[in-house]
Amino acid sequence: MSTHPFRQVDVFSSAPLGGNPVAVVHDADGVDEARMAAFARWTNLSETTFLLAPTPQGAAAGADYRLRIFTPGEELPFAGHPTLGSAHAWLEAGGAPRVAGRVVQECGVGTVALRVGEDGLAFAAPPRARSGEVDEADLARVARALRVARPAIVDARWCDNGPGWVGVRLADAAAVLALEPDLTAFDGLEVGVVGTYAPGEHPDGAAVEVRAFCPGFGVDEDPVTGSLNAALGQWLAGGLLPEAYTAAQGTVLGRSGRVRVSRVGADVWVGGDTLTTITGSVTL
Repeated sequence: MSTHPFRQVDVFSSAPLGGNPVAVVHDADGVDEARMAAFARWTNLSETTFLLAPTPQGAAAGADYRLRIFTPGEELPFAGHPTLGSAHAWLEAGGAPRVAGRVVQECGVGTVALRVGEDGLAFAAPPRARSGEVDEADLARVARALRVARPAIVDARWCDNGPGWVGVRLADAAAVLALEPDLTAFDGLEVGVVGTYAPGEHPDGAAVEVRAFCPGFGVDEDPVTGSLNAALGQWLAGGLLPEAYTAAQGTVLGRSGRVRVSRVGADVWVGGDTLTTITGSVTL
């Protein structure tokens, strides 16, 4: 066993305990995969991450560090709130980016760029591995799992940038907040649901309410989800939604997640506040 520096970072909230926590283990090159998975099960957070040195290929592509991301149930090639929280932890621990104002993370989908600005960290949404329309058989499964009538699903798209998301649009934010899904009926689907607020309806000016259901990962409902909001932004920003907007998430779970989404040319950026809530060490 070995001892490693440890941080737990709250992501997508400007105040402690309002966002989605990620457990971050530093200097984890000597930790084997089985131990990583066991620690992720033990923390029982949506994600637990491990900071490592980049591979030679990653270093050649400009990566500052490599990240492995685990849910309680499996390893993910990419996830959004762990990307922001782990970059925050790496920088806070003294990490020095190769390029000022820009951090490059190596992970299962390749390299992910992050910008460091006055408004915090933001990552460039990676390309979706799967996009396009969702067939009727899958939509029927989604409707059953969400416990809504099929016509309540206004639109849907595959929004898979690693975790496997199906993006589902309901009539409005109230319909999203009212969902009481059957968590036994998702049958391997990871479903992200979005509904719009009327202008001025949300007290913080959020344009949409988002919820993320992923029981297959051992997480019934994720409090605030960067990867899903990234893919929803690729789908909706500059179309149904403005090119820059704020998404609210976690309301039903007592969280106050706020995700900043913006389209700049062909790129979609996803950012939010990050705050360390626990520092210490962990023996693995």
